[in-house]
Amino acid sequence: MSGPIAERSKVKEATEATEATKETEEKELFAERIIGYRRHLHAHPELSHEEVETTAVIRGWLEEAGIKILDEYALRTGLVAEVGGLRGGPTIAIRADIDALPIQEETGLPYASRSAGKMHACGHDFHTAAAIGAAFLLKARESELPGTVRFLFQPAEEKAKGAEQVIASGALEGVEAVFGLHNKPDIPVGTIGIKAGPIMAAADGFVVEVTGRGAHAAVPEAGIDPIVASAHIITALQSIVSRNVGALDSAVVSVTRLNSGTAWNVIADKAVFDGTLRTFAEDVRTVVRERFERIATGVGAALGAATKVSWLEGPPAVVNDAAWAERAARTATSIGLSVVEPKPSPAGEDFAYYLRETTGAFFFFGTSGPQEWHHPAFDVDEAALPLAAEFFSAFAADALGDLSGLRK
Repeated sequence: MSGPIAERSKVKEATEATEATKETEEKELFAERIIGYRRHLHAHPELSHEEVETTAVIRGWLEEAGIKILDEYALRTGLVAEVGGLRGGPTIAIRADIDALPIQEETGLPYASRSAGKMHACGHDFHTAAAIGAAFLLKARESELPGTVRFLFQPAEEKAKGAEQVIASGALEGVEAVFGLHNKPDIPVGTIGIKAGPIMAAADGFVVEVTGRGAHAAVPEAGIDPIVASAHIITALQSIVSRNVGALDSAVVSVTRLNSGTAWNVIADKAVFDGTLRTFAEDVRTVVRERFERIATGVGAALGAATKVSWLEGPPAVVNDAAWAERAARTATSIGLSVVEPKPSPAGEDFAYYLRETTGAFFFFGTSGPQEWHHPAFDVDEAALPLAAEFFSAFAADALGDLSGLRK
């Protein structure tokens, strides 16, 4: 083929090639930018309630992009931002946690933590950079959005206190659905874990004080040994899961510490042990806690010791709305992600408090990490970061579209 038609075809092909090259370059620059943000956050971790500089740099990045900060929701650390709303419509929220852990980093990365004993060992730097990236992508199409996307950069997730602070600030008022994700090292990059129903556990702590009567170790009959009583209580507690939780349900009862005594030849008058309970259903959570108290007090009393159980109330289970899980799976597939149904994690997440206020869902995003959460050598494959930002952006737009459609 030759002549004017052939020439127009060549021009069209050249134009398309140029546009494709430009799009590729833009994606590469975007990825470099948010990876740079993640590395900055990783090198400068701050613990729960201490995220002052983290908040400041997030604010700076968002303001530089022209994204609105909502200072009316007063948070000492953390902040709330918004994109959209130019056409009215519903409001949804995307949450990213920003705090680090008291762990000494052992990754050897060039951007490893510069703060001794502090590390982003749970990937909250990944979550934050992904949410910032999503905000940038949504800002670029702000005039098209049929509603508002509110970004909750939340402090103190590791203390399970930050979500409640955000809710108390009023930042969830008017929000019709809230979404979040957590990096998952055992899921490969390019894959997202989406599940209806429970995806993360309720996480309760306990402290048990067992009081006996001190005596010389050579004459134990003169006292009441709290260590022996504690040992019997701890052993009996293991019957809760095997004999009080149904085969189709699940729970974990773990005693992680036991302290007592001051000398090798003295029977102490008190022992203290603590640990955690993990459950996925509120009725199971209630049964396990009730049974725990009955065993602790009953076994202790049988051995002559007084027992006091104190609870460290943790977040409830994260339970995803089925309709939002299904919508997320469709969005993920549409942008080329593989979708799997993950096993629920027995770890706790204070995102659960948001789901007590409104509907929503929480996802696991594959990062092909070398170690699990809270390990000194934890890391993520940064190739997952622009994918997470794209998913957040696409899903937010789809969610607003769905909610706008429901209103018509």
